[in-house]
Amino acid sequence: MVERVEPVAAAQSAPLEIPHARLGLDRPDSVLVRVRAQLPEFTGALQRVAEQVLTDPAGAARATIVELAERSGTSPASITRFCRALGFEGYADLRLAIAGETGRAARSAGWAEDIGRAIEPGDPLERVLAQIMAADTQAMRDTAAMLDLAEVERAAAAISSANRVDIYGASGSALVGAEMQFSLHRIGIAAWTWPDVHNGLASAALLREGDVALGISHTGQTRETVEMLAEAGSHGAVTIALTGFPRSPLAELADIVLLTASQATSFRPDALSARHPQLVVLDLLYIAVAQRTHDRSHAAFQRTARAVDAHRFSNGQSKEGEL
Repeated sequence: MVERVEPVAAAQSAPLEIPHARLGLDRPDSVLVRVRAQLPEFTGALQRVAEQVLTDPAGAARATIVELAERSGTSPASITRFCRALGFEGYADLRLAIAGETGRAARSAGWAEDIGRAIEPGDPLERVLAQIMAADTQAMRDTAAMLDLAEVERAAAAISSANRVDIYGASGSALVGAEMQFSLHRIGIAAWTWPDVHNGLASAALLREGDVALGISHTGQTRETVEMLAEAGSHGAVTIALTGFPRSPLAELADIVLLTASQATSFRPDALSARHPQLVVLDLLYIAVAQRTHDRSHAAFQRTARAVDAHRFSNGQSKEGEL
């Protein structure tokens, strides 16, 4: 039986703390990912500090506690509370962590330099390409840093033994879900994707123990996806959430949470920029399932490949001899 995580109460005057292992943030290089993930939970002074750190992390690493307080329009006491909310003993530890992370980014060079810059109407495509690559590369690095591989293992084990798998998502998340459904179906896993809430709820109501439901939402706040996953869980299905926010409604009701990061750019807000990291995590999950069902998956993949082989072009011509 998969252990359920009890819903977390709404934030009061200070941000609520979730164990770092659940957040996937116990790794030494994930401080900025941690700030970004907790940003929606911060209010008032703590939110202003978080925004200042994310806007200029290198400056934050060099600043004294008084200087950071002045730049964020807060007080040294607020900076201390911010540090503790992130799990640091004090400001010195936070500075060291940020300095280490920004130092690694600087050494990696190349793609990293244009991430925060707005795309202008007159920018050449070469610069736009560099910025998109920078943002996507950083988002996938951040995702790898915060992803809890033990949770991926649990999800893969549940899917490998599932009678059926339901996948829920809306809009762009539905496209990501369709890709996962296609991959699972090719290796013999009975999977369906439900972008429509009525059909999804009807399917979720038919799930039972031994089944799996996967809900995809970057914000974790898409009402339809939350409703469908909750319905599936109420009938005993193992529920998995793929989201960017560990305190979101979707994450709070799920048995297993897979977290992704994002790097927004002009014309590509968080929900769009999260797509590639989401696909990376689902690719990892799909491969983990295929590993556990190797013989069955290999045989299914061969059969499905042969089934469509007659529709492939050969030597520049179709099987019917037409170009």
